[in-house]
Amino acid sequence: MSDPALPPAIAAMAAAAEAARARPVQDWHPAHCGDSHMRILADGSWLHEGAPIRRPALVKLFASILRREVDGSYVVVTPGERLTVAVDDAPFVAVELATEGEGAARRLAFRLNTDDIVVAGPEHRVITGNGRPYLHVRHGLTARIARPVFYEMAELALAEGADGLYSDGAYFALA
Repeated sequence: MSDPALPPAIAAMAAAAEAARARPVQDWHPAHCGDSHMRILADGSWLHEGAPIRRPALVKLFASILRREVDGSYVVVTPGERLTVAVDDAPFVAVELATEGEGAARRLAFRLNTDDIVVAGPEHRVITGNGRPYLHVRHGLTARIARPVFYEMAELALAEGADGLYSDGAYFALA
């Protein structure tokens, strides 16, 4: 997802995030092995057997092999095993926004709680209308846009006298 049109700091973060996401989890189809005993809370916290996973690197690893199944369930998957993960809301939370440009030339880059960077656009849509805003991350996985981040987006739209924002050529209504 690295793009020379992004500010250098965002582009570097996006390149690192893309490398982490490069695992081909959609191509791995091992037998289901059971429950991972992991749960992702609505605030983005990861638990194992009810206790917080405190190592950010471990959360990032699990997040990189997380997949949403056709039936809507979530699993962590490797070439050799597939284990169910309970997800209370969305598996990720968009916790920070960086913006560049204005109007139709604007780009919105979101930092997730896993430090992944996602640039909203045609492949990464902002989803509103159900009372909570979300961002499509990859393969059916979404991030809930944290309230302060959404308010920041709303302020940008209001400053432009619009009811939504463009990002990477796509328009997203915020109401």
